[in-house]
Amino acid sequence: MTNLLMTISGLALLLFGGEALIRGAVGLARRAGISPFIVGLTIIGFGTSAPEVVVSVDAALSGSPGIAVGNVIGSNIANMLLIIGAAAVFVPLAVHPDALKRDGTMMAFATILFIGIALSGTATWYHGAIAIVVLISYLAYSIWSDRQGNDATAQLHSDEGDQLQSGLPDKMWAMLLALVIGLGALVAGSRMAVIGASAIAREAGISEEVIGITLVAFGTSLPELATAMVAAARKQADVCIGNVIGSNIFNLLGITGAAAIAAPLPFSTEVMTFDIWVLLAVTVLFLWFMLTGRRIQRWEGAVLLVLYFSYISLHFIPDGILPTGA
Repeated sequence: MTNLLMTISGLALLLFGGEALIRGAVGLARRAGISPFIVGLTIIGFGTSAPEVVVSVDAALSGSPGIAVGNVIGSNIANMLLIIGAAAVFVPLAVHPDALKRDGTMMAFATILFIGIALSGTATWYHGAIAIVVLISYLAYSIWSDRQGNDATAQLHSDEGDQLQSGLPDKMWAMLLALVIGLGALVAGSRMAVIGASAIAREAGISEEVIGITLVAFGTSLPELATAMVAAARKQADVCIGNVIGSNIFNLLGITGAAAIAAPLPFSTEVMTFDIWVLLAVTVLFLWFMLTGRRIQRWEGAVLLVLYFSYISLHFIPDGILPTGA
């Protein structure tokens, strides 16, 4: 019970820290005159993934790489099934494919790259470096492309940035304080979450990957869930889905890259034979909804939620169908 409370407390600190970090960074960006579309593409995308980044790097450095691997996979699956499902149940989502085509294509490429790294058995520092270079290159291209014209994708990134233009600190000291508090909460929360989650895995006799995919991934996905629900309430389906796509890209490239540079990330048999293929299947389903412009109805959102909780449940079936081994 103590370890569970420590993990939950750590995840709560991560949620608070990520929110404080985003608001401080967006406030500074607005003060510096940085355009909303750059804020939406970079600060919002990175900020909502900050908990995953800190937890995964901390886990890798602490000798718990399975939590880092599971966190990336579990967070992306949670984004596409749990978050989009919950948002669609709340408000049916109708998207415009043109606004999401470029980022969606990049998400597909990042997923394939991640699976390729996984199939190698271990993500090493040079895999991490490749992932980081791809992410930086894509961000640079996106910023350049968005500045060339106000197309649908540029407008989407601008709308994402506009989401947090209210309720921001208006004093420089308040912005800097928010950044410091946010970073401090992220570091403290990640320590607590990793220590607690590792202990839970040992005591329960389950793998760190399972804890990463389930408990840790769910907790670190809460910032994306909050952002998505706000966008859905405002009838901004493109922003809701765009935030998920941006977060997924950062998870697959930024988190994997940073964690693999920090320490090698071995992929277990279970992950390589089951979880990465679930990730691929869910990504294909998600992209089909998005690129066809199909409206995600409430009942379809409910189906996505059922799929998510069914996937999570499979990891806890005693002597279940999932393969085991290192």
